[in-house]
Amino acid sequence: MNRHLISAGDLSKDDALLILDTAEELARVSERSIKKLPTLRGRTVVNLFFEDSTRTRISFEAAAKRLSADVINFSAKGSSVSKGESLKDTALTLEAMGADAVVIRHGASGAPHRLANWVHGSVVNAGDGTHEHPTQALLDAFSMRRRLGGLEGRRITVVGDILHSRVARSNVLLLHTLGAEVTLVAPPTLLPVSVGDWPCEVSYDLDAVLPKSDVVMMLRVQKERMNAAYFPSEREYSRRYGLDRDRFAKMPDEAIVMHPGPMNRGMEIAAEVADSARSTIVEQVANGVTIRMAVLYLLLGGETA
Repeated sequence: MNRHLISAGDLSKDDALLILDTAEELARVSERSIKKLPTLRGRTVVNLFFEDSTRTRISFEAAAKRLSADVINFSAKGSSVSKGESLKDTALTLEAMGADAVVIRHGASGAPHRLANWVHGSVVNAGDGTHEHPTQALLDAFSMRRRLGGLEGRRITVVGDILHSRVARSNVLLLHTLGAEVTLVAPPTLLPVSVGDWPCEVSYDLDAVLPKSDVVMMLRVQKERMNAAYFPSEREYSRRYGLDRDRFAKMPDEAIVMHPGPMNRGMEIAAEVADSARSTIVEQVANGVTIRMAVLYLLLGGETA
């Protein structure tokens, strides 16, 4: 594996399978009464979050602590960043503190890549702008593999706000690497201009794609990133692209429903679908800790004691 995890596209098939297989081993630890391992004792992991987050930050923190690493949580609010300190100066401060790994979430696409040039430790991208979120794609693939077995030849449908979604881009790259067939479904206004270069199919008709899907992943409409009207109304969006009970019934019996969270219940996904037995949404949160344990373990070269 590389020293950093910045893009899902940086992972070879062997790298991705190594992370998934390591996570499978570590998942067994989570089933024990004592969930801690001494593998990263003496290492320091910094969570450097410039954007609000609940799931991702807590997940990385729990993962590092279960591996016995020391954790420093850095929030941009209330720090020197709010006084105008640059990302480079913040990075140099962390470097001086001896950070072995920096987990960064930033509103600017490319920030983790820049950070990797300034620190000697490993950099893990926890979401940068509308670019990527590789550990989310890994935990999604891990969740799919646990439910469906292998991913080779599986048909994955990703629905919704592709334009603003770093999760969609990372999932397309990783799932393609793992041999799955990905179809993106969205209104034309919510697709990136460059989508033709992505290794996937594109459709505007959700109803036509659902009966052929092994996995349907719904994405949140990111209203906070929208500065224009991308669709007529929430009701119209839900009518065309929401996963309601009727559409759920069109899916194959073994197909599963996913969502990276947080959800807009009633808009992109109906409550009864989100809470159904074929939904992996709660599992994805639990699997997030396991996958991030595997990533930190492999990047920091942990030794099992």
